[in-house]
This record gives sequence, C-alpha cells and structure tokens, in this order.
Amino acid sequence: MKDSESLKDYRRVRRLAIRSLFEIIEQSSEGTVIVDREARIVWINERYARRFGLEDASRAVGQPCEQVIPGSLLRQVASNGQPILLDMMDTAKDPLVVMRLPIHDDGGGVIGAIGFALFDELHALSPLLKRYSSMQQELASTRSMLRARQAKYSFAHFIGTSAASLEVKRRARRSASTDSPVLLLGETGTGKELLAHAIHNTSPRAHKPFVSINSAAIPEALLEAEFFGTAPGAFTGADRRGRQGKLYLAEGGTLFLDEIGDMPLPLQSKLLRVLQEKEYEPVGSNEMIKSNVRLIAATSTDLEAAIKRGEFRADLYYRLSVLPIEVPPLRQRLDDIPALTEAILEDLRSQHELEPAGLSTLGQHAWPGNIRELRNVLERAALLSDDLHLGATEIRTAIGTLVAADPQTAPQPLNDETYSEARQRFDRELITAKLAQCDGNVVLAAQQLGLGRSTLYKKMAALGIAESQ
Repeated sequence: MKDSESLKDYRRVRRLAIRSLFEIIEQSSEGTVIVDREARIVWINERYARRFGLEDASRAVGQPCEQVIPGSLLRQVASNGQPILLDMMDTAKDPLVVMRLPIHDDGGGVIGAIGFALFDELHALSPLLKRYSSMQQELASTRSMLRARQAKYSFAHFIGTSAASLEVKRRARRSASTDSPVLLLGETGTGKELLAHAIHNTSPRAHKPFVSINSAAIPEALLEAEFFGTAPGAFTGADRRGRQGKLYLAEGGTLFLDEIGDMPLPLQSKLLRVLQEKEYEPVGSNEMIKSNVRLIAATSTDLEAAIKRGEFRADLYYRLSVLPIEVPPLRQRLDDIPALTEAILEDLRSQHELEPAGLSTLGQHAWPGNIRELRNVLERAALLSDDLHLGATEIRTAIGTLVAADPQTAPQPLNDETYSEARQRFDRELITAKLAQCDGNVVLAAQQLGLGRSTLYKKMAALGIAESQ
C-alpha cells in the first residue's frame, strides 16, 4: 500500500515539476511556441507573437511555424524527435538564443515540439562567448604557428637528374631514416635549406616541427637567447614571462642551423653539449631541460679551414659531420639547367619560353650565385623582355657580366692543390675581378654575383681581399 502511495507521490511531484518548469521558462523567456506533428502552431504566447508582428496571438494558431517565425527549426524537431538544446536564431530585430524540445505522448511517440526563446540580450552569454572567442583565437594562433614550423619542400623540389644531383638526393634520402646529425656543405644558393626541409619531411619526425635559425642573420649578443630561450627576467629588458628558444620550439622535430660556420665559439661549446648530453639550460636559468631534437646544419664556409684558424671547434665539426653531404655548385651540374629553368619559370608563373640560344648562353655562365642567381637572372630577363621568347641577347643582358664556365678558360687547379685550396683560389680570382669591374662597389658586385652583401663581405675577409679593390 505504501509503495503504491509513494509511486503516486513521485508521479505527482514529477507532473508539478514539469508544469512549474514550463511556467518558469514561459514567464522568464522572450517567447514560447508549441507546434503539432506537422509543425502547425498550436499555441504561442502574446510576447512572442508581438515580436513577429502579430497583435493577436490567436491569429498564429494553425499556421505553419515558418510562416510566423522565419528560420524556425521546430519542424525538424517535430519530425525527428531530436532536441536542439541551445542555438542562435537570427530575427529582424535581434538574434535570439533558443531551445527546441520534442513533445511525446504517453506511448513515447513524437506529437509535436516546443520552442523557447531564452533571451535576446547576448551580454548574458558574454562570459561564455568570451571564453569561446579566446579559445578560437588560441586555436588559430596555434595552427598558424604549426604551419610556420612545417617543412615546405620535398625531394621532388630538388630539381636535377645529373649524376651529381642524383648522388646528393641518394645520400639525403638515406640520412632521413636516421636521427644522426646531418651537415650540408656547399656554396650559397645551391639548395642546402631545401634539402634540409626534404630530409625532415621524409623522416619519422615529419609530423613534428621544423624550426630554422640562421647564425649569420642574428646579432651575436642575441643568438644564445634565440637558441636556448631565456628565463623570466634573465637580464635587463628581458621578457618577464621568459622566452622560448628555437630548441624548445623544435622539440620532437628538426632544428635547422643555417650558416653554422658563423656561430660564435662560446655558443659552439653549448651546442656540443646539446648534441652529447641531450639537454640545455635557458639563459638566466638553473634548470636543465631535456632535448629531443634532430639537428641539420648547413654552411657555405670551409669548416676545416675555419678550424685551422681557430674559428670553429674541431670536436663540434666531427660531431656534426656524421653524415656530411656536399651539395655541388650549379657549374658542376650544368646538365640540370634545362629542368631547373622550366621549374623556375613555372614557379614565377611566367609565360616566357627559353629559346635554344638562350639555354646555351645559360650553360656558358659559371653561376657563382648558383640556383639563386639563376632564378634572379630568369626573373630579370622575363621582366625586361617584351618578347615571350628569351634568346641569347635577353639572357646576356640579364646576367650582366658573363663568367666563363668552360673548363678550358676556368682557373685550373695546380698539381699539389687540394679541392679546398682550388675553390678558395677560384673565389678569390672571381671576386677580385668582379670588384674591379664594379670599381670597388661591393653592393653592386654582390648583386651581380648573386650574393648577399654581408656574405660577400665575409668571403672578402676570409680570402684577404681588401675593400679598396
């Protein structure tokens, strides 16, 4: 008997709760509407009717809900029985925050739907909207950072089928499967950075960050902080929150050190510790941070000569050169020029075509600036030429001073000369001749050689060439 009475009480409380809930929401909301199975309005309160231009709520009864409330989704709820708990609906006046619920009969069948316009002042949701907006901004920022730290190139971007090019790609592909450091050697503009991207993209770390740092482009005083990061308030002017270094950003992925030959000696010793101990210490911190980073280094400097001059640590060189890859200059892979030219013109979205005479002229140049210079020449020729066909004249004009690539006219190595010595001699003669042609104007000489001004100054200093020349 007691069980039966308790059950009746439970049902009574439930019924009253449902009625109270309806009354509370109906009275405190901006409007309420009920529709039948066919989405015809059964009842709408006066406040909601007036919002949609009806002075008498009874005039809405029997009409399709969309005819009275444009954009209503009550028909969908009455059809599939799935509630829409929180949504925003645009109206001619203001947007509304709405809730839509199905109505069931005693057997559980859907017989209609009820909609509540909870409120029209969105500031009531401002804490939630602010949090949502903040999360969206953080997500967009994170996605942007990830895109910036993704490798851009694959081995398909390293154009060339010459024996020298194929050997470079073979060695680079083999290095991609290991975690050992890679040292890319070669003149400026030969494609060392492109190969670093390709090695990362083919490695097991491809889904992790690829972070670059150029030792020659950052002032020596800032390089350590850029590399290792800083602790909060590490020095005057430092960020109070601290700053993450490139090693931290590259965690789990690849750190590409470009122009490592220009890295200061004190930083070289710290880099050696990262390679050997797999840990580092941010500037101004006593905390050791574990590092899981694959290192790829590149340089256009003769590191063996730099070691003899005391400018580069021998132990770091041997640690980096586990997998050395010599990237050949363009003058040693002239057979690749046709394919490179086609790829560059396509990348420039140029409609110009190269005539056989123009292609032949490209093959006569020694390309001291390598592929970067070739791109500059083709872009300059395309901009200066009104004719869509680029011949010998247009190419010669774009090159400026033609440096002979013919082995008969190029400087010949002496019998007892090493490759490094021969290359230094060639560079010295080439730069000296170019400076003489430019009346000592280093900026103009750098442009014609396809080099950066700072790079040319460094080469001049290394080769003992006086600026007055």
